[in-house]
Amino acid sequence: EPGQQSLFCALFLAMYLITVLGNLLIIFLIHLDSHLHTPMYLFLSNLSFSDICFSSVTVPKLVQTMLSQDPSIPYAGCLTQMYFFLFFADLESFLLVAMAYDRYVAICFPLHYTIIMSPKLCLSLVVLSWVLTMFHAMLHTLLVARLCFCADNIIPHFFCDMSALLKLACSDTRVNQLVIFIIGGPIVVIPFLLIVMSYARIVSSILKVPSARGICKAFSTCGSHLSVVSLLYGTVIGLYFCPSANNSTVKETVMAMMYTVVTPMLNPFIYSLRNRDMMGALRGLLSKK
Repeated sequence: EPGQQSLFCALFLAMYLITVLGNLLIIFLIHLDSHLHTPMYLFLSNLSFSDICFSSVTVPKLVQTMLSQDPSIPYAGCLTQMYFFLFFADLESFLLVAMAYDRYVAICFPLHYTIIMSPKLCLSLVVLSWVLTMFHAMLHTLLVARLCFCADNIIPHFFCDMSALLKLACSDTRVNQLVIFIIGGPIVVIPFLLIVMSYARIVSSILKVPSARGICKAFSTCGSHLSVVSLLYGTVIGLYFCPSANNSTVKETVMAMMYTVVTPMLNPFIYSLRNRDMMGALRGLLSKK
């Protein structure tokens, strides 16, 4: 229905604008405020940039499709979208691990924090995240590019998702499936386990020296971060690693929406706007104005 279509279009556009503006504000504040030039905020500014790009890969095309009623995308455009989607999804995952490790060192080894989280290590973690994700996304894109597609290719999805493309291929996709499980599995599962382990160590460390204020602070920090992590990884694992035969297109689309549109929009609120240093930087900027 045209009315319903316009409503969804406006909703996605609003969510996209919130994502872009919220994450740009974080990058801007971190750049301006010298107090925020720390490892945690280096990772956060990269995460914010990744969130903007991650949403930009799918949402503008989705809105354009809704407005023009023309759902077509050229083959090269489809592969490009798939590459950048994988790239920024993986990058987000790796940066969340770096942030979890930073919190773990800050809470469990506060006296050695500056020695452990040296500028060299932080920069290495960021560069490693970018390089690994670039190669991983390129590998999958090249493997999909060698497949043959015949007949009318109608992707039952709102973007060129790898799993949707593999279902459309006429040629043998066994190599692709094997690479997804051998390399794709660890790239999703290992970061998730590392994040959970970091937060488990943080919680156990705080519970050893219990104080009501410390416990509240730990659970508010870990709880909000883990909620985003669960949302992101829960939908990704459910969609790609536990695909049931009766997974409806609607269900797959809704799950994909959760991590492509909702998670990047929530990250600025969860990681920053509940953060005292970030709010202090924002108040400082507004008072200067």
